Amino acid sequence: MANKESNSYIFMYSTILVVVAAAVLAVAAVGLKPFQKKNQEIEKMQQLLTAAGIDNDAKTAENIYKECFKQELAVNKKGLQVSVYENGKLTKGDIRPFDIELAKELAKGDEAMLPVYICKHDGKTIYVVPVYGTGLYGPVWGNVAIAEDLNTVVGVLFDHSGETPGLGAEITNPKFREQFAGKQIFDNGEVKLAVVKGNKTDEKFQADAVTGATNTSNGVSNMLKNCLSNYIEYFKTLKTE
Repeated sequence: MANKESNSYIFMYSTILVVVAAAVLAVAAVGLKPFQKKNQEIEKMQQLLTAAGIDNDAKTAENIYKECFKQELAVNKKGLQVSVYENGKLTKGDIRPFDIELAKELAKGDEAMLPVYICKHDGKTIYVVPVYGTGLYGPVWGNVAIAEDLNTVVGVLFDHSGETPGLGAEITNPKFREQFAGKQIFDNGEVKLAVVKGNKTDEKFQADAVTGATNTSNGVSNMLKNCLSNYIEYFKTLKTE
């Protein structure tokens, strides 16, 4: 009979416990993965819907998204469609635009695939494009919803991974986001939409920076310019259709 007070017994018993616990955690992680993925997808749908000004919550987002967003595209910087997902199936390309990770695509430079989400709501077409950049302490990202004129902001949604609460984190505040609605984006083929500190020199293109968060505000401004510039050629193709 084993001596339960011996070091070897204690070591063996502890090892067995660790192995069993690790196995249980591994099984749980595998089992929960589909649920985590689904939650991430619903959160992304909520963000797209919110940017477009469509009310939703975690329970209704998936159905509302399917009803409003009938088409997802991926375009390149030349404005050409490289992937198309519509009416619930992939009709062009080999990846659903919804599944594209923008941060990874932007790192590819001219080879990047850029998602465009086309929303039909209340008889209007809204184009929602994702944006990604850098704040003071880490990544910032979001979505910009654009009206049928391909220049007017319908709405925006921003988020971050580590900006300071009460300062840079205020980019998620509805009051900060709401000021973008109605702003113009492009002028003479360039992105003029910007976040500025102090007096605005051109009201129709500029939103107020977050007080005390200059670096984060500049990060949002740079993000808008850098990412929205990638869609200029695509929007040109729409204007010529």
